[in-house]
Amino acid sequence: MPRKALTNATFVEAVLMRDFYESFKEPLKLELVAGGGGLDKTIGERSINRPALALTGFFRYFANKRIQLFGAGEMAYLRDLSSEEESAVIRQVLKRKIPCMILSRNLAPSRAMRALADEYNTPLIRCPLKSKTLITEATLLLEEKFAPRSHLHGTLLDIRGTGTLLCGESGVGKSECALALIERGHSLVADDLTYVKRLSDRELMGTSAELSRGYMECRGLGIINIAEMFGVRSVRLSKRIDVVINFIAWEPGMHEERTGLEEKRMDILGLKIALMEIPVRPGRDMARLVEAAAMVYALKAMGHDSATEFNQRLISHMAENQGT
Repeated sequence: MPRKALTNATFVEAVLMRDFYESFKEPLKLELVAGGGGLDKTIGERSINRPALALTGFFRYFANKRIQLFGAGEMAYLRDLSSEEESAVIRQVLKRKIPCMILSRNLAPSRAMRALADEYNTPLIRCPLKSKTLITEATLLLEEKFAPRSHLHGTLLDIRGTGTLLCGESGVGKSECALALIERGHSLVADDLTYVKRLSDRELMGTSAELSRGYMECRGLGIINIAEMFGVRSVRLSKRIDVVINFIAWEPGMHEERTGLEEKRMDILGLKIALMEIPVRPGRDMARLVEAAAMVYALKAMGHDSATEFNQRLISHMAENQGT
């Protein structure tokens, strides 16, 4: 498995308002009030903007690519204006070609706001959530929509809480190893083809295609239904990818890591993921080695690095012997 970025990555530049509204209508309890002709507009950024300063006429740095949230403060300000002033303010906002306007707390839009939303084909939406809650929930949902995504050949498992991606050449034994690990109580996320997306620039989430979820192909046996054989607890819908374990065919004289001091990383969608390479040869219990590798990673994540600790002990021992 190469230690470089994937070339099949997809980066989302914009999200259709129609996609946003239809996807999140139920979870956010959205109601389209006016401007239904503008559902083909696009959202260009994943954050939510409150147009407080824009309502006073200050449009420098105005984030017009974002969803515009009108909360209690913005609506109270508009209510204090005359009808002509309110229309002029809203018109200036809509001229910036914003994706939509959302009113929190189920606040009632004015006649001018409804009319101008229809005139500029800009969706006007109501939501019962409080502004702070709406911003949090909508931002999280938009993060998922804007998440860069890709797919790679590998089997993803949950090994005692550690998302472990098994990679290697076809026929090297990934599925057989995964089957042995599932038999020991670990969970399968995806077999052979893992779909990956990067969330919030912090973590990679892996999942399988819905069609093949819970199934595994094992050479010589064919397709196996993991949930039926081992129970529903043996299958997970998704898991954060913590470590990549690459199976490589053993050859005489090849370099094998002996100490664990050399840390390798693999670039997936711009994030550096821990990489361990395990040579495959007859007689090796690959499932046990993978299980141990996942636990080694978990210990390192908690601040316990066995290789570094042993190296420090060795250096101290050598220093003491030199002194005598």
